Amino acid sequence: MTRAVTAILPESSLAVANRDEMLARIAVRCMECGERFTGADVFTSCPACGGLLDVVIPTKRTILPADFGVELPDSARHSGVWRYAPLLPILPPDSLVSRWEGNTPLYRDDRLTHFAGLRDGHLELKHEGHNPTASFKDRGMTVGVSHAKAVGARIVACASTGNTSASLAAYAAAAGIPALVLVPDTHVAVGKLAQTIAYGAKVVQIDGDFDRALLLLRELTAAYDVYLVNSVNPFRLEGQKTIIFEMLEQRGWQAPDWIVLPGGNLGNTSSFGKALIELQAVGLIDRLPRLAVIQAEGAAPFAAYHASGFEEYVPVHAATVATAIKIGNPASTPRARRSIELTNGWVTTVSDEDILGAKAVIDRAGIGCEPASAASLAGLRRLVREGVVLPHETAVALLTGHILKDTEAVTAFHFDDVQGTARSGANRPVRVAAELPALERALADALHG
Repeated sequence: MTRAVTAILPESSLAVANRDEMLARIAVRCMECGERFTGADVFTSCPACGGLLDVVIPTKRTILPADFGVELPDSARHSGVWRYAPLLPILPPDSLVSRWEGNTPLYRDDRLTHFAGLRDGHLELKHEGHNPTASFKDRGMTVGVSHAKAVGARIVACASTGNTSASLAAYAAAAGIPALVLVPDTHVAVGKLAQTIAYGAKVVQIDGDFDRALLLLRELTAAYDVYLVNSVNPFRLEGQKTIIFEMLEQRGWQAPDWIVLPGGNLGNTSSFGKALIELQAVGLIDRLPRLAVIQAEGAAPFAAYHASGFEEYVPVHAATVATAIKIGNPASTPRARRSIELTNGWVTTVSDEDILGAKAVIDRAGIGCEPASAASLAGLRRLVREGVVLPHETAVALLTGHILKDTEAVTAFHFDDVQGTARSGANRPVRVAAELPALERALADALHG
C-alpha cells in the first residue's frame, strides 16, 4: 500500500501535512537486517529481506507511573491502551479509533491457585475477555486500525480463526473503513463469526485452515491496496504490549516470577517480550519475569522448535478444540523466539482434555473463559508438576477470551460423554417432574453437591 490513498474524511492540507510529519517521525525497523522505515510506510515484512518488523519506541529516558494517562485526546481518554502513550507510537490524534478497550480485571482465586499447585495468593489471572469484543485482540486493533486510518487506508483485512475477525470488524466499523475477513470454512466458533457478520465485515470462507487463509491474504495485500491487520503488522503488536503494562501497573509495578499465556500465532508472546524490555529500559521494572507459552498438543510447532533448542522449525497441520490457537505455522515465530530467549522463558504443551478440564475449573470459579484461554492454567499446572515452576513462585496467567466466545465448547464438555461416561466436572441439567417433592430433592442435591 502506498501513502497516496484516499483519505477517510475530508481534511485541510495543513492537517494532512501535520499527519504526514507525525507518521514520518515513527521509526520501524526490521528485526533481521536492521533496515529502517517510517510510520508512513505500510509494510508487514521487510521489503529488503522479508524479516518481521518492530516499531521502535524511544527508551533512553526515565518514565514514571504518573506519566501515563495524561494529555490524551477525547477519543482515547478512556482507553486502557492509549493511556500508555509514552510507550506507544505517536499517531495523529484525529486518527485514533478507540472503544474503551483495556481496563480489564486481574482476578485472584485460590481455588485456581491450588489447582495450579502454587501457594495461596501466588496466582492471578489477567482476563482480556472483558474487552469490547470480548478478547485481547481489541488492544492490538485500536492501534492497528488507528494506523490504517492515519495512512488513509481504503480497506482493512485479516485472516482469522474468529477473535481477530470480530475485533477487526468492530474497529473498522468504528473507523468507517470497509473490512475484509478470511476465515476457514469449518471449526470457527459460531459466536465469533456472528460478531464479525453483525459488525458488517465482508466475510470470505476458504477451503482451508487459518495458515492457508493468512498465506492467501498476504499474497493479496502484496498485490493490492489492502491494509493487513494480522499480528505480522508491527503496529497491532504495539497495542497488545499494553496487556503487560496494565497488569504490572495493577501489581504496583512488581513483576511476578512467571507470566503464562496461550500460544497460537504468537503475537502476544512477541509483544510481551518487547513490552518487558521497554519497561525495564525506562526504569518501571527492575527485573524481567519469565514467559511460559502453552500450546495445544495438536498445534504445537513452537513448542517443538523450543524443544530442539531453536534448531529445527517444522510447521504442522493444526488440530485442537481450542480454535483460537489452532495454528500450525505461527507468523510471529521469530519474534516469539526472541521473547523466550530474552526472558529465559519456557514453552510446553497440554492436551485438549487438560485444556477443557482447566476451563471447567475456571468457569466454576465464576470467572469463565474460552477454551484457548484455559491453556494457560493447564500449562501452569503441568509446569509446576514438572518442577519448571516452583510452588513458592508467583505467576500471572492470561485469559484471552470470554466464555461466550465459544458456547459450543461449553455444551460439548458438559453434555458429551467420553468413552461412554460423563467427564469429571460435567454439570448436566437434571430433569424432574413438575412437583414439589422432586424439586425438594434437587434442592438437597444442590446444597450437598
